[in-house]
Amino acid sequence: MLITPEYCRMMARYNAWQNGQIKAVCETMTEADLHADRGAFFSSVMGTLNHLLWGDLLWMSRFDGGVAPEGGIAESTGLCPTLAVWSAERFRADGRIRLWADALHAVDLTGDMTWFSGAQGREVCVPVAQAVVHLFNHQTHHRGQVHGMLTAAGRKTGGTDLVFMPKEHTWL
Repeated sequence: MLITPEYCRMMARYNAWQNGQIKAVCETMTEADLHADRGAFFSSVMGTLNHLLWGDLLWMSRFDGGVAPEGGIAESTGLCPTLAVWSAERFRADGRIRLWADALHAVDLTGDMTWFSGAQGREVCVPVAQAVVHLFNHQTHHRGQVHGMLTAAGRKTGGTDLVFMPKEHTWL
């Protein structure tokens, strides 16, 4: 699998752009609406946003050696109790992802990485490039779930097409 640092930088920008749009929509909702069970895998908008943030922090700890979130997948939905806390943590995480992507060199995306997977209950070894693609795919997958919940709640989340991402945006 061949990916480039430029791909990672583009996807890091896309991630921040999409999170900014979701944040803006969520700010129009009550905490009760954000925590309401909407029948999604992680139950609510906040549960899914928290899981996504937790996953980003976990993967970034593997990529940059920084701090990992506490707990496992089951605890991920309670990472941030409110939208305000989530917004601050999301902003920091998006900055962390952008800084990591901006510092990447092609050689950083080669070779294998090994870690103990709590989800699998065993050590896992995959190509670094595959793990990086997974990070960005995981983000898109769960933001799609959030988009679906917000749309079902009568909210508009803005464009999601990567090809229409603005050159710069106000979120980060």
